[in-house]
Amino acid sequence: MADPALGRIRWLVLDVDGVMTDGRVYFDSHGEALKAFHVRDGLGVKLALRAGIEILVLSGRRSEAVSVRCRELGVRFIEQGCEDKVAALDRWLAQVGGTREEALCVVDDSSDLPLMNAVGVAVAVADAHREVIEAADRVTTLAGGRGAVREVCDWLLAAREAAR
Repeated sequence: MADPALGRIRWLVLDVDGVMTDGRVYFDSHGEALKAFHVRDGLGVKLALRAGIEILVLSGRRSEAVSVRCRELGVRFIEQGCEDKVAALDRWLAQVGGTREEALCVVDDSSDLPLMNAVGVAVAVADAHREVIEAADRVTTLAGGRGAVREVCDWLLAAREAAR
């Protein structure tokens, strides 16, 4: 049976490194950061967007690869170089008329503990830092960059279907 809290989610807030990717950052000979994204996560994002769940990508780092991937997926709400993810979330929600309780975040490391405390549902990827797993409402079975985002999207879609 689907979790009723998941049925209220309108905003999926995703960290990038360690969530949308496996957390490793590769640099080419020009110093450009390269990232690998899982195609199943991408399909999950597209399905969530089609179902009316908005995606907000918040990253502490800046990367053109993230901009390209988000454009490719149709993600409109992106903030990179984000030092305060809770303030960024609040800015976006004020702009679109959403509430924190309608947001679910997916994170992997202790720098995101404040964000976890600010949303309606906090999710840790399976390979997250111990503190994050302990603070999470739910933990994925899959690791970051290895299908965890798709897993969360599937939870949200199942909860919407169950609420019908």
